[in-house]
Amino acid sequence: MSAVFEQPSLWRRVRPVFGGFDLPLALVALLLAAIGAVTMYSAGFDHGTRFVDHLRNTAIAAVVLFVVAQLPAQKLQRVAVPLYVVGVALLVITALPGIGITRKGATRWLDVGIIVMQPSEILKIAMPLMLAWWFQKREGQLRPFDFVIALALLALPVALVAKQPDLGTSLLILFGGLYVIFFAGLPWRLVLPLLAVVAAGIVTLIVAEPAICASGVDWPLLREYQKHRVCTLLDPGRDPLGKGFHIIQGMIAIGSGGLTGKGFMSGTQTHLEFIPERTTDFIFAAFCEEFGLAGVAVLLAAFLFLVIRGLTIAAEAPTVFTRLLAGSLTLGIFTYAFVNMGMVSGILPVVGVPLPFVSYGGTAMVSLGLALGVLMSVARSRRLMQS
Repeated sequence: MSAVFEQPSLWRRVRPVFGGFDLPLALVALLLAAIGAVTMYSAGFDHGTRFVDHLRNTAIAAVVLFVVAQLPAQKLQRVAVPLYVVGVALLVITALPGIGITRKGATRWLDVGIIVMQPSEILKIAMPLMLAWWFQKREGQLRPFDFVIALALLALPVALVAKQPDLGTSLLILFGGLYVIFFAGLPWRLVLPLLAVVAAGIVTLIVAEPAICASGVDWPLLREYQKHRVCTLLDPGRDPLGKGFHIIQGMIAIGSGGLTGKGFMSGTQTHLEFIPERTTDFIFAAFCEEFGLAGVAVLLAAFLFLVIRGLTIAAEAPTVFTRLLAGSLTLGIFTYAFVNMGMVSGILPVVGVPLPFVSYGGTAMVSLGLALGVLMSVARSRRLMQS
């Protein structure tokens, strides 16, 4: 008698592929992507191919997320050092005379033949990977000097990106690395004095604004346009038709949305083109105008849930590497959202940081898909160890 083998169903064959997906995280990412698509259609339907390109970028990010979610955490650990080295090397090559591509006074891009890329975007992922790898290697034998080495590894790419100049990206890389160092066990006695210095600096800027923002006053370490951004933040009315125009129009759009907004496709500030960069850096203002405080509450709740879920995955991660990496990437997404909303609302300087899932931008969207894919991979590794 011949044996009869039952053919497994399609779902049983496909199910292991989706085993790396954390359902709550996937659902909130899908909600944010839907909010982004609706907002981009309203803000960019008459802006060339922005809406179609945004959908394409979202689809590419979804593919990246799906592929990375299948990778074991051990493989992510193996690529940490090579990715960091490649990223720093590309930053150095970009800075060489005649090689990097300069646009609007900033040398941030590199032509690698197939595409023109921005090497600094690699470091947004490579930096947390590298530092998580470093602290994994030092597990059980961590010394104060190890934190010094970690800070040196962080300072190199931050300095190279800031020199391009690209203050926004350099700050994102800096915070991504600092999150890893903090989660690795940086003592509070070192953190609190730093926070006190930052708070004192902010108060000093506010009090001394009339004097330090006067014409002819030079700021050390900062370029003239960076000084203008800070001074415009402190007093947007100083140049309402120039440097302060972005902030003023953004705040007008946010305030005019009221409780429930003007309605989908009905934003006057947006569609009369008073909001500069309405599909990129200032798309949050367009969203506020059309969906009001109610829409903002939904958006903030979605981001808050994503952050809580990401930190939960980090807390339950099976190794030091995965815990540090997941925690840093989660707070990195929070930083993106906080800085974008803050600069559009007039509480932070305009530094060119996109709003995750919503703003137009291919590289930023792919980086976001990569970060979520890593979180999915960490969640999967925890489940595999429990089973």
